[in-house]
Order: sequence, then structure tokens, then C-alpha cells
Amino acid sequence: MQAQRHSKQRDAILENLCSRYDHPTAEDLYFSLKPQIPALSLATVYRNLAQLESDGKIIRIESGTTKRYDGNINLHYHLTCLDCGGVFDIFLNDDCGLCQKAAESFDGKIVSHSVLFTGYCPSCSKQAG
Repeated sequence: MQAQRHSKQRDAILENLCSRYDHPTAEDLYFSLKPQIPALSLATVYRNLAQLESDGKIIRIESGTTKRYDGNINLHYHLTCLDCGGVFDIFLNDDCGLCQKAAESFDGKIVSHSVLFTGYCPSCSKQAG
């Protein structure tokens, strides 16, 4: 297996992502980093996001047809707002026994899980009245 090269661009992408809580798209990250790294291409951002995800350093969130990314790899869940399309963190003390129930009802081996709630964020909920 070939060793992965160290990349300043990958480090910058990870640092930017870990400093955010808005679950940005690859394009959001690209436009955020482009002023500091003029040679950065969108393809480089996509390639490095895929590598970081493969390495277990970030999480990819499928929100409809949009892929968003999260630098917080600790166990938590997400809500996609049906109005504004934003993705928001939901932290629970435990998974309500979901993993245990799934493991008991499935004959195979579960190695990970992802839960995506849909609803309305606090701002959109207030506007709807």
C-alpha cells in the first residue's frame, strides 16, 4: 500500500471544515479557501474531501441531492430543514437503543450507522408560526 503524501491543501480543507458548524458543501469550502490558496481547484477540494472521508477524519452528509461535510466525527445526528435546506447538529445522550435494536433484528453485522432527521430549523419554525 502506497503511503499518503502530506498535503497543505488537505490540511487547510480539514482545518476550515473543523472550524465550521454550517455543514458546508465542497463549493462552500472552495470559495472560503480560494482567497488564501489561489492555486486551489474545485477538483482538488472534492478529491481531498473524499480522502478525508475515507480516512475517517470527516463525515459526508447526503441531504437530498446535495453532499455536505462535517468535521465533527463524534457521534451525533443531523436534521435537514425542509424550508431553508440547512443541516443542523442534533446531540443526544445516547442513541435511544437504536443500534442495539437494529443489531438484534438483523442477521448480519452492523459496523456503523447514520441518522438524518428532516423537519424545520428553529428559525424556519418561528417564521411559519
